[in-house]
Amino acid sequence: MSNDMTIIKDRFNQALDTLDQARPFAKSMYQTNVFQLAIELASTDEGLSHLYDKASLFDQAGVFNSGPWENPEKLQPPFVGGSLKVKGVNSIVELLSEMRMLSIAKGDYQHELVSAEEAREFLNEVLALNLDLLFPPETEEARIEHGEHIERAQRLFRFLGEELSFKAIANNLVEEIERLAVQRPIMVNRIIKMIESAEQLMETGIEGQEQETIRKYHNAFQAPSPLSRENQSQRDYRVRLKDAYQEELETEAKAFAASMKDTGLVSPYHAVYIRFINRAHPELVPLALDLSETGVASYNANQQLVHDLIQLSIFPETRQSIYGLAKMLDRGVLTQEPILPGIRRLFELPIHHEVKRALMKKEFEQGGISPNGVLVAGTVSVLGQPLGIGQGLNPTCQSARAISLWAQHGIGQLLEYIARAARDNDIDMTFEGETIHSSQIEGGVADKIDMELDPVSVVLVPHLDKIYNEMMKRTLLRGEDGHKWVNPEFYGEWIPRGFINVVDPITGAVSNYQAFVKLFYATHHPDYNEGYEMIYPNPVGIFITSVNAELMGLHAVSIQRITRDEQGEYRVYFYNPNNDSGQNWGQGISPAVQGNGELEGESSLPFHEFLARMYAFHYNPYEQGETYMVEDSLVSEVEALAKESWGKSYPAWI
Repeated sequence: MSNDMTIIKDRFNQALDTLDQARPFAKSMYQTNVFQLAIELASTDEGLSHLYDKASLFDQAGVFNSGPWENPEKLQPPFVGGSLKVKGVNSIVELLSEMRMLSIAKGDYQHELVSAEEAREFLNEVLALNLDLLFPPETEEARIEHGEHIERAQRLFRFLGEELSFKAIANNLVEEIERLAVQRPIMVNRIIKMIESAEQLMETGIEGQEQETIRKYHNAFQAPSPLSRENQSQRDYRVRLKDAYQEELETEAKAFAASMKDTGLVSPYHAVYIRFINRAHPELVPLALDLSETGVASYNANQQLVHDLIQLSIFPETRQSIYGLAKMLDRGVLTQEPILPGIRRLFELPIHHEVKRALMKKEFEQGGISPNGVLVAGTVSVLGQPLGIGQGLNPTCQSARAISLWAQHGIGQLLEYIARAARDNDIDMTFEGETIHSSQIEGGVADKIDMELDPVSVVLVPHLDKIYNEMMKRTLLRGEDGHKWVNPEFYGEWIPRGFINVVDPITGAVSNYQAFVKLFYATHHPDYNEGYEMIYPNPVGIFITSVNAELMGLHAVSIQRITRDEQGEYRVYFYNPNNDSGQNWGQGISPAVQGNGELEGESSLPFHEFLARMYAFHYNPYEQGETYMVEDSLVSEVEALAKESWGKSYPAWI
């Protein structure tokens, strides 16, 4: 043990003791010294061990007092990596938080709200989501971003990895990959990154089902077909296709299609193959896309359009749009006459220079793809996967939901908005007789749009976000929830005009909750609404809660349908714009993404559980049953779930 390290340990112990003795209102004055000394300790493995030895004292001393890390039961694994990778004091506080959680997991610290098992699950998920820190990549990007805070994070993850089971990490990682992949998001970067990280775990002795699953997903986005596995480069593969026999080409088509259908991921070799057969063997395109009977008919009726679309927009860099193309054809979208010119217009549309800059990522430019090709590829994905649209890291669930709704039931309108936004960098909507132009509005719900989005969202979300925010501003003085008026004007006239919000916007109190519950049953539950079926998705507002059922915020989702599952229980099937719908909302309420009859991109919950998290919905007053027919026992069950979760943040119930 070095003399310097001994001195730093002693100074840290003293700083921690001083903080412990400080009055609650004065603790912030002494936290900084603890953080500075923790940075020095975290620079070595020996220092990290000392931090762990003291971790059970952090809460008592007030290390996290009055900060975001104060309550470990509220922490979320997806946010850990970002905090560790940002320079500044947050990265060391996050590191200390992980040490505290490890102390709980190993039983050295008994926390009244977090069990050892919960702490282990938390840390296993943190490791699974940040394997790039456990196994640092040797890339230029990693070298450029390298710094003391990154080295510190990597040292922490090695420490955690030694303390926790690699087997548990592998299990968690595989489950996470499958959970995300089954939701079929358009943007798959996160899934691919996790697969690449998972491959590094193969060397730790992982075997059995986990190994098979990791290999399956790896092959899916790399080389899932016989000839693609034989040829190292895309050029070699393309040359080999030219000399392939018909039987070999059919085998390739079936392999690509099966892999894509099974995982939702697309290989760059699939794009090379599709481009080749599109010119030389167009009769194989339906086989390579695994089209249904509807899809084949749609392809045959629009073969020239599909041919041109592939030539313009399908490249290895836009390969994921192949999945969208298959789904678009299977949906029969091209049988709607007005849609054909709307899509073809995008082929040669003059694109605004600012939109080009937003669309053209480096890989697209290097791949020789035109801005129009990127836009068309994105449009195909959205039309094929309306429930695969995600809001990314933006508070723009309303805008993502709008694109999803239009991709399902307002395709002509969506194509018009895409063209207008791409060409003019502006769209307009009418709100109560007045036209609102996005280009004339400053600011929206989001201060800044993170552009890690699909191409259509890149083009549209900045405009939709500003217009939606402007519409809401114009309703501020009405004494009611502005969504009542904004949603029908923003999304479309097919949104029902009936509207109810359980929170009074003036008093902030929960108002007439039992009436709210009964009305939802009477308008949406098949046993109480006189048999009326949903025609269009219903945009509703929900309370997002943590694993401990603590209120985290408000969120916009769409109810897609309500029907019985295979067990005979009525479930609400809904679209969640965050593309990560299998979260734990506390009280045993965890939306399912498969296994209960969910369609691709859908989440589902039992009817009463979903209702217990709702705060607002639209309804048709002419299509409802009698509220007095809803049993009091049903209302009580929902009310109890509400009051014991988000309801704690609303002390007034009237």
